Parts: sequence; C-alpha cells; structure tokens
Amino acid sequence: MSYNVAFTRFSRNAKTGPIPVSTTTYETCPNGCPLRDNGCYGNGGPLGMFWAKVTSGSASIGWEAFIKSVSKLPKATLWRHNQAGDLPSQDKVNIDAIALEQLIKANKGKRGFTYTHYDILNNDHNKQAIKQSNEQGFRINLSANNLAHADKLYETGIAPVVTILPESAKPSDKIETPKGHKVVICPATYRDDVTCMSCGICAQERKAIIGFPAHGVQKRKANVVANS
Repeated sequence: MSYNVAFTRFSRNAKTGPIPVSTTTYETCPNGCPLRDNGCYGNGGPLGMFWAKVTSGSASIGWEAFIKSVSKLPKATLWRHNQAGDLPSQDKVNIDAIALEQLIKANKGKRGFTYTHYDILNNDHNKQAIKQSNEQGFRINLSANNLAHADKLYETGIAPVVTILPESAKPSDKIETPKGHKVVICPATYRDDVTCMSCGICAQERKAIIGFPAHGVQKRKANVVANS
C-alpha cells in the first residue's frame, strides 16, 4: 500500500501544542465529506501549503516509515493522527482496514487519536473498522457536519463524536443537539492556554460531544455546512 504521510515529532501547531502529529495526503479525504474543497480548515494558510507538499509526496515519509515512527513513541504518548487528511483509503469510500490495523498495533500503549468523516451510517465496513479501532485503544472521533448529524452518529454508540458548529457559537452558550445531547466547545478554540497537549479530551472515551466552531480561512463555507 502507498499513502503519502508526514510525521512531526514536535508540532509547532498552536492548537495541538508540541505533541507528535501526522499529516496524510488529501487523497484520503472521503468523497462524502461536505468540507472537501468546500471549507476545510486544512486547505488554507501554512497548514494548507504543507498539506499540498505531503499530497505531492515532496514532504512524505511514506506509510511504512510512519508506522515505524508511531511504534517507537514512548508509552502513554499523546499524539494526533491527521492535523489534515483522513483515515487510509484507496477509494475515498471505504477505510483501508489493513492499514488501519497496522496503525492500531503501532499505537498500542500510546494515546493516539484522530477524527474521520468516513460514512458509518450507510457503510457497515467503516462502522466495524472504527468500532474495532476504539476498542483496541486508537481513538477515532466521528466528525459530524451539524447537530442533527451528531445525534445520528452518537446513537451508533461505537465512538466519541465531534461536530462543526456555527461560527457564532460561544463557550457561554448552552449547546445541545436536537435530541438533547450535550455539546462542549473545544477549549483550544477560544483559550490561548489550552492545547491538545494540555486537554487530551479527544483521546478519551466520553459522553459529551465536542464542538468546533467554523474556523480557518474558509470558515464561511464551513459555516454553511454547520447550519445545514
């Protein structure tokens, strides 16, 4: 298998803090993601330029080297897979279960986490792959497009859920899904003293849905998705 992926041992991303992070080729982003070419935060700024280099292969170490790098991380290391990109897939529809299994094994004893827009509501293959990953310690958060979608993902019970929120969402707001599930805004989106490194909630099993207000240079497009 071949996937262009980069691995940064100490991230300079202000939101993640200096934890290990990966960036995977744009070609792994699912066709069904409404943010694909339409409001994804990864498409702009310095991250967008780096992501383009990873996708072209000029900044890639390759999947096998990436897996080795993850396996060598010290035990209990908190790290984020995909500051941009999604889970391995050859067709942008079905998750590559073999590649994901390699990642799950490499992550054993660590605290890796990521997010995915791959469909699980109409795709049992993806649903099972993500369920298995969470059961085996590699945390995959299901990414919802809006609050109603978050309800549907939450009720599958296979993984924690995050969701896009309208740009106007504030920490002081009481935010719930249409079915009454609590939504907590990611503190790193509004506090300079909080990062993934100091928070770590997305790497945990939890009941609360984490919300991310539309952000980035294409936030207007993402805002439309959040309000759909």
